[in-house]
Amino acid sequence: MALGGVSWRVGSALLKDARRIARPLNPISLRRAASHAGAAPGVFDDLEQSSLAAPGPSEETIESFDPVGRTRQRERKLPPSRYHFRSPKYYRGPLHPHQPPPPSSPESRLYVPGPFSLPRLEQQYHNTIAPDLLTLSYVHHPPGFVPPPKAPRLRLWDDSSPYHKNRPARGPRGGSVLRLLKRPMNFRNITKLDKVTIHTMVSDAMDDSAHLHVAGMIVQAITGVRATACKAKKNVSGFNIREGRYISVKAELTGETMHHFLTRLIDVVLPKIKDWKGAKGSSGDSSGNISFGLTPETVGLFPEVEVNYDMYPPKMIPGCHITVHTSATNDGDARLLLQAIGIPFSGKRID
Repeated sequence: MALGGVSWRVGSALLKDARRIARPLNPISLRRAASHAGAAPGVFDDLEQSSLAAPGPSEETIESFDPVGRTRQRERKLPPSRYHFRSPKYYRGPLHPHQPPPPSSPESRLYVPGPFSLPRLEQQYHNTIAPDLLTLSYVHHPPGFVPPPKAPRLRLWDDSSPYHKNRPARGPRGGSVLRLLKRPMNFRNITKLDKVTIHTMVSDAMDDSAHLHVAGMIVQAITGVRATACKAKKNVSGFNIREGRYISVKAELTGETMHHFLTRLIDVVLPKIKDWKGAKGSSGDSSGNISFGLTPETVGLFPEVEVNYDMYPPKMIPGCHITVHTSATNDGDARLLLQAIGIPFSGKRID
């Protein structure tokens, strides 16, 4: 066959095929391609042996394996505490040999299972609210910054009288209570929610305990937490309150239940209130805890009460006070967090 009429591209392809055919075969490739059955003896001797190729136990060994029966035949029983750890009931200090496990361990007495879901409000706090609060309240101090000296919180006596000697320092002007110090805001102490307390006082429970039962059922329905009844600490003749009688119900929410309750309150209940301007701007205890109240008509707007509204007598549905506890040390930071969550404030604000 003459190659004069063949193009150079076809000729180069034929040359590559000829080189591939004429190349000597590699014994390693032959070993890989060969099957175990058709391989020559001694080909797989240098390969690593597997433990799966070891022979299994005999039938006699399998039938004689009875750990439960061997334990029953033991004359001396093992103490149960050797394999079952019991967490100590009381903490006896860091040097005691019997230390309690961490609260995250299921063996701990303080272990709380969960969380079983991730509430939307908690996601919004970690993704949006916390960075915004840090941006709004962060104060940057460059390296080498020396804070200016501050006056002492307690006032000292001027020694203008001999009776001032050895007297304790006085409190601040305007009151004797020292307020919490405001910590510099950074990523370690961003204001967050600690817990929510729902409290309702039922004065009619002095005459009829049914009012207290209905209040407890409603608080338990809207919070998902079992309510706790509280007794009166002293007698108040003007309100017909006697010491030792149950007159109120409260519930404390933390974690997952707290976020679910605030989500229903902000997204479902508060928008239904007509002409509601918001919580009072002066509410707060100067320690980062904000309180506001709901009327009996507003409590009836919760979806858990609306779906079973006929079960509760309308005249027995109580109002309630809601206290939001935060990690802030002043009311200004706490109010800033609640505004970001969706609770409005009206009127004059006192930080």
